[in-house]
Amino acid sequence: MSAIRSMQVERPVAVGDAADGTGVGAPAPKGGATPGDLSELMASFNEVTARLEATHGVLRGEVARLTEELRQANERLRRSERLAELGEMAAGIAHEIRNPLGSISLYSEMLAQDLAGDDESAQTARKIGSSVRRLDAIVRDVLDFARDLRVRPEAVETEDLIEAAAGSPRFGDASGDPSGVSIRVRIEPGAAVVRCDRSLGMQALLNVIENARQANAAAGETGPVEVTASPCRVRTGGGASVEGVSLAVRDRGPGIDESVLGRMFNPFFTTRETGTGLGLAIVHRIVDAHGGEVVVRNNAELDGGAGATVGLRFPLGEIGEAQGSQGSHCTEQQA
Repeated sequence: MSAIRSMQVERPVAVGDAADGTGVGAPAPKGGATPGDLSELMASFNEVTARLEATHGVLRGEVARLTEELRQANERLRRSERLAELGEMAAGIAHEIRNPLGSISLYSEMLAQDLAGDDESAQTARKIGSSVRRLDAIVRDVLDFARDLRVRPEAVETEDLIEAAAGSPRFGDASGDPSGVSIRVRIEPGAAVVRCDRSLGMQALLNVIENARQANAAAGETGPVEVTASPCRVRTGGGASVEGVSLAVRDRGPGIDESVLGRMFNPFFTTRETGTGLGLAIVHRIVDAHGGEVVVRNNAELDGGAGATVGLRFPLGEIGEAQGSQGSHCTEQQA
């Protein structure tokens, strides 16, 4: 028992204990966290949080962009399907109308010859012939809109294309006089050649020039239609763009109402008393088939002038390189 009572148990010094038992002056343990360590940890946490928030913002923006592109693509697809159905129906009707129109035109000419001695009756027969030609032009527009476009692009001299369109007999009067239309042409460096199907490109340009000529006439303007060829960028899918040439047709008419801008390329839509409403729809379809885009702006937004400018933008590359822009219709960029 005495041996047990003489044993001494050594107690380890606790944190904060001093060797003299006062509990002060002891060194801090090696694994302890200091205020500086906590501050550094919070700074790292805040930095990571900020990076995650920035990444989240970028991802949300990308999702929004892709969602918008998908919406536009679906709209273009629905539009193409509707136009295909409408074109098929219109083509069938146009073919049925065209055959009797040929007979009426022939009989009206024969009647005018038989009534050569009666000026009043002969004039009536000639009016019948004139109306038939107008109906035939409408049928031609319907068939042009409905037909399957096969684009054969080639390098075309810009000036030749513009002059061919402006000198078309379609600008003549009812008697078929190919009087053409007065135009003022300006070709900027880098735009002397445009890559397009010669026939389709001329038809698209012809329709826009005719539209500008009618706009000038509606405003009482007798000056020439202005056509400018200039280098441009043509938007493609995914927000990218390729080099191209813009053929911009400017008029000095009353301009285009905001409510019309979004509908002016729809088939059979027109603000004029006469006309089929197919001219600009055909233009949009032709440029779309080239992988290009149609750009429309009122001149008041561009330089404060009167009238509007319609730009036809054709890519300089192969058709397949720019197909991502099909169906595009822009009313925001300068033509």
